[in-house]
Amino acid sequence: MSLSFHWFLPTYGDSRGLVAGGHGTFMSGDRPASLRYLNQIGAAAEDNGFEAVLTPTGAWCEDAWLTTAMLVETTRTMKFLVAFRPGLVSPTLAAQMSATFQRHSAGRLLLNVVTGGEQHEQRAYGDFLDKEQRYARTGEFLHIVRSLWTATDPFTFVGEHLRVEGALLANRPDPLPPVFFGGSSQPAGPIAARFADTYLTWGEPPAAVAAKLDWIRGLAAAENRVVDFGLRIHVISRDTSEAAWAEADRLLAGIDPADIERIQANLRRSESEGQRRMLELHGGSSDRLEIAPNLWAGVGLVRGGAGTALVGSHEEVAERLAEYAALGIDHFILSGYPHLEEAYWFGEGVLPVLERKGLWRHPNRPVRVAGGTPFAGAASS
Repeated sequence: MSLSFHWFLPTYGDSRGLVAGGHGTFMSGDRPASLRYLNQIGAAAEDNGFEAVLTPTGAWCEDAWLTTAMLVETTRTMKFLVAFRPGLVSPTLAAQMSATFQRHSAGRLLLNVVTGGEQHEQRAYGDFLDKEQRYARTGEFLHIVRSLWTATDPFTFVGEHLRVEGALLANRPDPLPPVFFGGSSQPAGPIAARFADTYLTWGEPPAAVAAKLDWIRGLAAAENRVVDFGLRIHVISRDTSEAAWAEADRLLAGIDPADIERIQANLRRSESEGQRRMLELHGGSSDRLEIAPNLWAGVGLVRGGAGTALVGSHEEVAERLAEYAALGIDHFILSGYPHLEEAYWFGEGVLPVLERKGLWRHPNRPVRVAGGTPFAGAASS
């Protein structure tokens, strides 16, 4: 067994403190998201053994497609988990863009399909469908895109929201980009079951995550499919538990109460069920933020989307990750503040612990054979 770990590209900027905003609310860090800095994060993630980096989507960050395309040439093996929203681009164009990216990056594209839960932001992009309609359109979109990736003859589809006629790609992607998809609302389940390779959830307590995974497993089984699972969560890992919680306390102390009030007001108007569940974990209060062993909800006070962090010693964080893995999580999409430094804290602290447990192996490091010389690509025993 080898779990897959991914990191995050903060294309809105980075900071030594929590960056407020996101999910329909503008945000920016005091470290600008220059290509030079994003390249540093990509290199740190690649060196530490992260398989890919997630790049967010929204009006509050840089465009994910353009940014990652500029980073391909500066990395060697790093994959890019590009988030994008169906309905803001033609499905045929999206299929073509992903095929082009996959070809020029030598197969290093992963797709994170985001239906969109902030109606005011969707409307800013010219999308006036309601939530139910957006999910229905996502299903049609993924049906068209997946069909075009494999079609050898012109493809026609007429749906309620999307229609293509005689569509065909001159060059199909090889390999097919894996599709990551998340959503806690009822309409999200069937979409994940039919089209996702990996279903994503934010970091809730293990019992809540287990229930959500069972929900998707049942729907996927009805479609005669098997879906992988991923967890999107932040990390604060240090040599000791005391040092990690001291860092969490420092981040919390740096939050302006006015930012909490402003961000919580904006997030409460979100149509996202996942966002509602994140808000419930802390209730807008900083009094009781450890909601499960080593699971801290402080990030969600000022950040939309993934609002929890695993906090503890390297061994404690590894133990919590192993618990989530036992539920069926295969992919962990992580982040921390600042993203450059935290990639090393986790990569040099937690990943070796997981490697000793037999749960992870560095994807790029040569394997050594006793008495021999290192060579890449060796099968593990």
